[in-house]
Parts: sequence; structure tokens; C-alpha cells
Amino acid sequence: MSKLGTLGARLHRGEIGYDFVGKRKIWYGISILITITAILGLTVRGLNMGIEFQGGAVFTTPKHMSVSVTQAESYAQDASGHDAIVQKLGDGSLRIQIAGIDTDKSDQIKETLSKDLKVDSEKINADLVGPSWGDQIANKAWEGLAIFMVLVVIYLAIAFEWRMAMAALVALIHDITITVGIYALVGFEVTPGTVIGLLTILGYSLYDTVVVFDSLKEQTKAITKQTRYTYSEVADRSINGTLVRSINTTVVALLPVAGLLFIGGGVLGAGMLNDISLSLFVGLAAGAYSSIFIATPLVADLKEREPQMKALRKRVLAKRAQAAATGESLEPQVTEESYDDEPEDAAPAVVGPRNQPASRSRGRGRPSGKRR
Repeated sequence: MSKLGTLGARLHRGEIGYDFVGKRKIWYGISILITITAILGLTVRGLNMGIEFQGGAVFTTPKHMSVSVTQAESYAQDASGHDAIVQKLGDGSLRIQIAGIDTDKSDQIKETLSKDLKVDSEKINADLVGPSWGDQIANKAWEGLAIFMVLVVIYLAIAFEWRMAMAALVALIHDITITVGIYALVGFEVTPGTVIGLLTILGYSLYDTVVVFDSLKEQTKAITKQTRYTYSEVADRSINGTLVRSINTTVVALLPVAGLLFIGGGVLGAGMLNDISLSLFVGLAAGAYSSIFIATPLVADLKEREPQMKALRKRVLAKRAQAAATGESLEPQVTEESYDDEPEDAAPAVVGPRNQPASRSRGRGRPSGKRR
């Protein structure tokens, strides 16, 4: 077994672990700081809305243009009197975006650009976008986001419980706020591709959260019938048990997205790739963070306020105090060597309250006699 696989197995068995829930105030503080920074970015700089939302024109030049991006921006601004965004595409052509112009002015700008760039005006492709289309796209995006949030809350409340549904909703809002704030701070243009990316990351973020919640639900079925672990400790074990899986899935998802962002968008200069890949990259990273550091600790906070969980914590602490006074150990005696001889495909031991000593009849084989 690889070192990472061994680490994952030890985390799953509860031999080792990190106290994520116990240090939740640190993670809450970090998230609040990042969220405030994102909100300030939105307030101060605002979003750089693309022409799909503002209306305007997009001019695409022929391939293999010798004019630099800076020169093209200067030509476009002089011709239109508006700020222009110029991108050099992979085939050498230029994509010039100018917001806030109408059809008549678009024809004049096209003629002026053809003279400045020294190309035939017929070879410059001009596409006009009305602001009403952008408003429709924005409204549909908000409607889709609201419907998604409502369905997520309903599903999680039915499949798990309302506390988990609320924690997942907070994590999703956390991820969207950070992603949109990064867009404002970086200054990337918000296009329909950005909206697609934002809606896509919601599923990735929810996936990691549900994986931890499913483990937590399984391990807390009969938690009040034992006096060994508090709810927060079982929640911590659930995070540790799925930690390697969450890291692996996030890294595997981030690698191709990073290729789109840094190679496709940065090197090849594909503008649409930048719009989608940045939202995916930031959203995936934020989603993995929130599922581990925000969602599950928040569930533990909400559950610990229940009378049953408060009573359980008192019983657990009382038993530990009694064991400390008598010198008795409550933890099972598990050594690393005891797992070295296990086959690699053996089923992992269960952590949390289910990690109880096996019954005496277990492992002795089937009882003698014939079955009826």
C-alpha cells in the first residue's frame, strides 16, 4: 500500500487525526476574513461586466495580425471614445470588445479600425450585443441559483436533517461569495461563461460536503447509547476519515482546470477559457475548504446545543474524569504493528462509536450443527 493509502487507512480507523472541529473558531475567523475581503472587493472595485450584460460590439480581426494588444486598445479607444478590451487569440487574430455603442456607431468604428489596422473592413467581423439579452441571462442565472439552493436545502433536510441542510447552504454561499469577490479583485470580465462556471462549482462543493455528512450520519446513529465520544469528536473523526478522499478528488478536479486557466487562458489567450476556468478553479478550492473547515464544524456547533448532546457531553466528560482518577484508559490498545499483516483489500475498521470491541462469538467460525 502506498504511503498516502496507508495514511488514509489510519485516518479512517481513527489511529491518527487532526482536530478540525476543536479548532473551528480559527477556520471561522479565516473564512470571515476572506469573505470580508471579497465583499470589499465587490464594493470598491465592482465586477467587470462583459458586453453580454452591458451591450456593445465585438470586433474580430483576421488571423496573424502584427499589431500588438496595446496598439489595438489605443486604436479602439480613439475610434470609439470608450474603453476597449483587446485579447489576442491563439490563431493571432484580435478580439476587440467595446461596450455601450449602437449599430450606427459600430459601422463607423469598424471603418476606422480597418484603416488603423491596415486591413480590409470586410475582413473584420462585427457582432452586436444588446443589453436586454444580458439582462435575461442574468435573471435566468439568479433564478437557477435560487432554485438550486431551495432544492439542496429540501434534499439535505430529508436525507439528513435540517442542521446539515443549513450548514451546507452556508458553505455554498461562502463559496459563491469568495469566487465572485476574487473576480472583482482580479478584474476578470464577467461573461456567460462565468455564470456557467459559478453554477458548476455548486455541485462540486456540495459533493464533498455530502460525503462527510453521509459518514457523520452513519457514525451517529446510536451516539447517545455510548459514553465514549461526544458529537463533536465523532464529527471530527468523520472529517479525518474522508480527508484523503476529499483531497484526492479536489486535486484531480483542479489539475485540468488549472491547465485551462494557466495554459489555455494564459498562454493561448483564449478569453472564454479564462472566464470559465477562473470561476471553476477558485470555486473548487473554496468548496473543498468549506466542506472540511466550515460545513461539518458548523453542524457540530448546532448539534451540541441540543439537550441530548449536552447530556451526552456531560456523561462522556464524567466518565473520562472517573477513568483519569482510577488510572483506567478508555482508548483501545491499538498498535501500528497489528495492522501491518492485514491484507490490503481488507475492509477498514469502523471509527467512532461503532469502533467497539468485537463480540466473543465473532471470529470463532460458525456454530456446529446443521441448518434447518
